[in-house]
Amino acid sequence: MTTRFEGRCALVTGAASGIGLAVAQLLAAEGAARLILVDRDATALEAVRVDATCHRAVGDVADEALWDGLDLTGLDHAVVNAGVAGAGAITALDFAEWRRILSVNLDGAFLTLRAAMRAMGGRGGSIVLTASAAGIKAEPGVAAYGCSKAALLHLAKVAAKEGAADRIRVNAIAPAGVETPVWDAVPMFADRVAEIGRDAAFAELAAMGTPLGRYAKAEEVAEQIAFLLSDQAALITGTTLLADGGYTL
Repeated sequence: MTTRFEGRCALVTGAASGIGLAVAQLLAAEGAARLILVDRDATALEAVRVDATCHRAVGDVADEALWDGLDLTGLDHAVVNAGVAGAGAITALDFAEWRRILSVNLDGAFLTLRAAMRAMGGRGGSIVLTASAAGIKAEPGVAAYGCSKAALLHLAKVAAKEGAADRIRVNAIAPAGVETPVWDAVPMFADRVAEIGRDAAFAELAAMGTPLGRYAKAEEVAEQIAFLLSDQAALITGTTLLADGGYTL
C-alpha cells in the first residue's frame, strides 16, 4: 500500500457509508494521521473504524452552525461528498422535496467548501466535490438531483480559480451509477430490490444505461478521488473526472 497521505489531515462528509466511507478507509490506509468525519447518521458514523485519529461530527452539512463549531486546523484535504437522492417529474415535484435535495447537495456542499477553503488559506491543500453524471446528462425525473450536481461542477471551477492563489486545488468527480445506499431513496430501485434482489437490481440498471455494463463500486470511486487529492495530481485543478462507464456518450 502506498502512503500518499502520510501525516495528512482530511475532512470527509457523508463518511458513514458509500463513497464517503470508502474514501475515509482509503485515506487512513494510505497514512492519513487525522480524519474529520461528518455524517448525520450518528450510529453509522460511530461504527466507522479506521487506522487514524478520528474526530466524528454528527450533523447536517447544510447547517451553518455545524461548520462554525468544527475545528479544521491543519486541514490538508477535503472530500465534499455528503448528498441525498430523489426523483420526480418537474410537474409533480413538491417544492419541499426540491429544497430538501438542493439543501444538502448544494447548500451543504457550499458550506463544506467554504469551511475547507478558509482552513486551507495560506497553507494550500486539495479538495474534491462528489458530483454526478446526472449533472451532465439530462434524464426525466431527476430535475432536483441533476441540477444540484450540475451546480457542483461549476462551483468546483469557481473555487479552483479563487483558491489558486492560496495553492488550493479544487476538482470534481462525476460518476454515473455507483452501488451505494443512496439508491435506497429512489422508489423505482427499492421496488426492483423487493422483486429481484439488490445485486440483480443494480445489474439491471447498469445493463440498461451503461455501455460498459456495470456500475462502479464505492472503492473504485474512492481511488479516483484519492488520485485527485494526492500530489500525483499537483497540476490538476478546476476539472471534472467523468467516471461513468460510458453513460454520457
